[in-house]
Amino acid sequence: MIIDNIFIEALLEQATKSERRRANYDLRTSDNDLSQRMLNVLLPSTQIPIHRHKETTETVIVLSGRLIEVFYDENGKEYVRYDLCPADGRFGIQVPQGTWHTIIVSEPCIIFESKDGAYHPLNSDDVQVSVK
Repeated sequence: MIIDNIFIEALLEQATKSERRRANYDLRTSDNDLSQRMLNVLLPSTQIPIHRHKETTETVIVLSGRLIEVFYDENGKEYVRYDLCPADGRFGIQVPQGTWHTIIVSEPCIIFESKDGAYHPLNSDDVQVSVK
């Protein structure tokens, strides 16, 4: 598989047509592959809830575009923002295990995202419903 402009354009088209304003491509090699590796295309106005991953660190590498990674404390109060844009030399971030976070997409983005271990859906304890 080659990840080229044709491949990325197809993902961008999927994101444009998606109600969620995003699309992803699973990079695992089989169902036995217990990693989490994916390409995500994120468009402005996509909504990512404030959430955490209790069991894993999350790595986000921005391949193109711009996004802001926002971290929150246990009370839902924002405490830091990271503006990520490869054109400006800021390529990615590691979100520590258990850290509340979200992203704000400033311009169409293509990101590589990985987490440890097999995928487990977030439960209600891992999503904040409001920001304080």
